[in-house]
Amino acid sequence: MNKKDIAEIKRRLKLEKTTITRVCGCYVDEKKDIVTTFNRNFLDLEEEEAHKYLELASKALSGTPSNNLLELEFSSDEEISGGMQSSLVALKSSGLTDEVLLNAFYNKLIDNYDTVDHYLILLFYDNYDVPMKTTDNMTLDDSEEVYEYIIGCICPVKLSQPGLSFHDAENRIAPRIRDWVVGAVESGFTFPCFTERSTDLYHILVYTKNAKEPHTELWEDCLGAMTRFTSTQKRNGFLGLVTKAVGEENEQTPEVLLDVQQNLCDYVTLKQEYNGNDDPVILEEKDIVEILEDSGLTESRSQRIASSYEEMFPEDSTSAEELYEARAIKNNELRKEKKLLQEKVIELNDKLLELGLVDKNGQIIDVAVRIRPDREEAVSTSFIDGRKCLVIPLSTDDTATVNGEELSL
Repeated sequence: MNKKDIAEIKRRLKLEKTTITRVCGCYVDEKKDIVTTFNRNFLDLEEEEAHKYLELASKALSGTPSNNLLELEFSSDEEISGGMQSSLVALKSSGLTDEVLLNAFYNKLIDNYDTVDHYLILLFYDNYDVPMKTTDNMTLDDSEEVYEYIIGCICPVKLSQPGLSFHDAENRIAPRIRDWVVGAVESGFTFPCFTERSTDLYHILVYTKNAKEPHTELWEDCLGAMTRFTSTQKRNGFLGLVTKAVGEENEQTPEVLLDVQQNLCDYVTLKQEYNGNDDPVILEEKDIVEILEDSGLTESRSQRIASSYEEMFPEDSTSAEELYEARAIKNNELRKEKKLLQEKVIELNDKLLELGLVDKNGQIIDVAVRIRPDREEAVSTSFIDGRKCLVIPLSTDDTATVNGEELSL
């Protein structure tokens, strides 16, 4: 499922647009015991309740593709009768009304899902009468097919925080009654996939809130899908190899990591401009070596890192976009600006020393600087090397007085 496919289904999870007909669930405690189950007609829910359920369902389709959202393929063993893929097909086809199938699914998940928290399993059933679209993306009233699917969510349930509240019946402030609150979706899935606006029974879309440590046991043991690494796992693995090669104690390591990510970003920009599209830029081992060498690493280190990365993630192709993050690029831009500012400060100090305005330690001698009134607004303050400094843009019209003698700047 690409971004457009995901967005098309997600847009339907609004109260005024949804055609979801059933919601069911199972509440599990920390001992893995089922506390309660429910199965309700979605159209019978009160508006506020339905809205909250839709918020949870929508979360299972949120996040960044290849990181929070991954499209997984079923193994051939799961596609045969009795496999999880066939079980999901039967669950979907029942419209979530078959309690035997539901209980079997709940028990399968409870037996394998790794958590010590209370949690809620939620399942939604919907069928979407997919409208036809013309080649210029105009939507028609005619339908191509009916996309029948289920959305699953696993939400932690935690005891509310202690506090004080007003007890109306007793007319007093007293300790708040603590209750169990359903939290944000931790893991989720959509089956089958909606690929190129059509049903795809051979893939399942999974969601993870924590892309660093996803619940892969849900994907493999509960859903029967072949797992993949998230972009976060790939990036952390790659940068970990660079850090190890350069040295964790090396004070230059943070700058090397920023240089590597900046060069990855520049590589993507150049490739996409050359190709004339925004498609992901897939990296080969030789590309990784070249980028690392451009970042200042030796050829032998670069080759070792690239080889180790290929061994770490042998089955997944890697796009360059997965190995850097926007925040790192922004930090690198700030680093460049700071470095440029520091160079300007050094240049200014040298000039002031030459003019006799400061001593060798950078201390101001006895200087009075007069700025033209029309340029006073240009004067500002800035923190440089941890000290608050006065920043005065210089002009040939500005003057300085040193020991009573007026000098031109």
